[in-house]
Amino acid sequence: MTRPELSIVIPCYNEAENVRRICAAVTAEAEKASASHEIVLIDNCSTDGTRELIRALCGEDPRIRAIFNNRNYGQMRSPTHGIYQSGGAAVIGMGADFQDPPEMIATFVEQWRAGAQVVLGQRRRERAPLLLRAVRRLGYAVLSRVADYPIIPGATGFGLFDRKVVEALASWNEPEPFFRGMLVESGFRIAVVPFDRPQRNAGESKNDVRSLFAFAMSALSGSARSLLRLPLFVAALVGSLAAALVLAAVLASFLDGPAAILAWLALAAASLALILLSIGLVAEQVRLLVERSRNVPLVIEEERINFPASAR
Repeated sequence: MTRPELSIVIPCYNEAENVRRICAAVTAEAEKASASHEIVLIDNCSTDGTRELIRALCGEDPRIRAIFNNRNYGQMRSPTHGIYQSGGAAVIGMGADFQDPPEMIATFVEQWRAGAQVVLGQRRRERAPLLLRAVRRLGYAVLSRVADYPIIPGATGFGLFDRKVVEALASWNEPEPFFRGMLVESGFRIAVVPFDRPQRNAGESKNDVRSLFAFAMSALSGSARSLLRLPLFVAALVGSLAAALVLAAVLASFLDGPAAILAWLALAAASLALILLSIGLVAEQVRLLVERSRNVPLVIEEERINFPASAR
């Protein structure tokens, strides 16, 4: 099979109740929207029979391809690896639970053909617990202030990416890819399509508190590396305070003021500034080491099905 016009990448983890239905829905939409397509199912070591269903689907339709990971690599590495292994001129990343509506495929393809290199679905509203919505709003507010590049609120990673974008991001070799942030950081032309996110079709969400916290920390560290320089800025502020206290101590000595107390405070501030400066310099070196040592594979594959022999 030559390179398809469209690849749809669907990560799976214990999606036995959804995988057949999502493939049928995606196939119907992709056949209408593109000249040719493939579906890449990347399974993160499911334990509920999802793999057996995927094998059956691959046997029924050669356009459905499968990657089986040898363990669970989490919700950032596995989907990103699937996107990098796809072959389409454009690639759509979406979930298996129907919260990313297959009906959006045609709209994404239309925006891509009109010149957008990245098309992102932006969640308008979602039926979610009040606490979860509040935490998300807080997270977006924090990222908007500290991130190294603009963050698009409500963009979950559901969207379409041009082949040029996929190849550019794959070359970065990010060991913990915050993919939706990388899309913005790369500077490609982005179109945003708002949509109302429905409830999960079947099965249970795999995002417990622990996984959501891990994802948030990866997002923060991946999109706000400048935070590593925060101790340097604080050191500069504390150092300025120490200099001001020294000046105040000198003036106090001529005016019979509390010169000794001010001198001790200046010494304490200067010591704190030196400590923060040392921490900041170490953090900056760590940042540089991280930037230069991105060599970890996203996943280790156990098996592939229906991929051409020339595929990576």
